[in-house]
Amino acid sequence: MDFIPANIKPYLNFVHPPLMWILLATSLYAMYLGFQIRKTRSATGEDKKKLIQGKYNVRHYQIGSIVLAVMVLGSIGGMAATYINNGKLFFGPHLIAGLGMTGLIAVSASLSPFMQKGMDWARYSHIGINLVIVGLFGWQAFSGVEILTRIISKM
Repeated sequence: MDFIPANIKPYLNFVHPPLMWILLATSLYAMYLGFQIRKTRSATGEDKKKLIQGKYNVRHYQIGSIVLAVMVLGSIGGMAATYINNGKLFFGPHLIAGLGMTGLIAVSASLSPFMQKGMDWARYSHIGINLVIVGLFGWQAFSGVEILTRIISKM
């Protein structure tokens, strides 16, 4: 990877971690918005009117789209930085879980047209998949800190 200056390469390792922590927080916000949508669906009367004004469905869709894009690009970026600095990827739980999350979020997003048509199986699948993603994401965050600590100790 001679096209990247040697003095820049080590710093590539420090882009992925903070980006993913921000993405984890954004994912939790998207989850909150999703729960507000469910609450809106079951509300009645004045409560429902108030919840509708929050436009949770629009905000959830927008934030979810951002989460999808950043997760895919962040996964690719993390692998690229590892490869650029080491000439290989390290096959381990962090990589496998990250790839799994990337695939799962694509499946979750692909359910949107079915949810828009009111199909409950798609909603429940979307919720279940996203809960798995958030669980894996929490674990990823801490396993990533361990990896980052090892990188810093070698510098």
